[in-house]
Amino acid sequence: MSSAAVALPASTTAKLTFFVAPPDGVRAFQHINADPRTGERPRNFEREEKEVVIENLRGKEDAFTLDSAGFQLVHHPAKYTAFTDDVEIEREYYPESAELIKQVTGASKVVFFDHTIRRRRPGEVDDAPNKRQPVSQAHVDQTTASSIARVHRHLPPADAEALLRRRFQIINLWRPISHPAVDWPLGLCDFRSVDPKNDTLPVALVYPDREGETFGIKYNPNQKWKYFHGVTPEEAILIKCFDSVQDGSVALFTPHTGFEDPSTPAGTPLRESVELRALVFYD
Repeated sequence: MSSAAVALPASTTAKLTFFVAPPDGVRAFQHINADPRTGERPRNFEREEKEVVIENLRGKEDAFTLDSAGFQLVHHPAKYTAFTDDVEIEREYYPESAELIKQVTGASKVVFFDHTIRRRRPGEVDDAPNKRQPVSQAHVDQTTASSIARVHRHLPPADAEALLRRRFQIINLWRPISHPAVDWPLGLCDFRSVDPKNDTLPVALVYPDREGETFGIKYNPNQKWKYFHGVTPEEAILIKCFDSVQDGSVALFTPHTGFEDPSTPAGTPLRESVELRALVFYD
């Protein structure tokens, strides 16, 4: 049988992890540094697993864009493919990625503020910055407050004030490394199926020297979860984490999570991926 004749799955069913708000309206928090013995980050909220049908969008890629769904898959092979040296990644991969984001969005300025390499290692609990694994809890990286704080944190004061007067976004650029991400794919929730107020839980992210804030995602049966089967290193997914246009005309953000796909064949290479996080500005 030729590879072209292999039918792609229409969907998969997997367990996704959702946030449960702490009792009595207490503000949820999670520490950024994990306990090296357990791999767990100290937190004051519970999580719950729910079995969810996740639709495969292969063949429907064009119907899902940053402004409509909050995410978008693009075919765009990277010139830089090593992903072993952080300084090299910043020097080589950041500039070409900025051009890609500008090309897709029409933005005038792109500023990357960090990146994460993830390599899945079953049974490994150490979650140090150089040993990150796929995140298996539904979340959005930023809230409105932390998005604005990011602009002030990473840009000179005069620039920040001017740029915040116009449209800006935070977009993650996610790409598999070295082989297709069949193992532990990326699950994405279509923003059109999200209740932005009731499905989100602001979570304080406690760093040693400061606080950030993310959204944990609470389960809602109306949510429509999607994935792209077998994303290749020649492809990338843009994930919107924030948009300052909040008049209902565009997607505000995309809940997302890595997930264990029970239909993954035994012996599939373990997921390796890189994600860049960008402040995206418009004229």
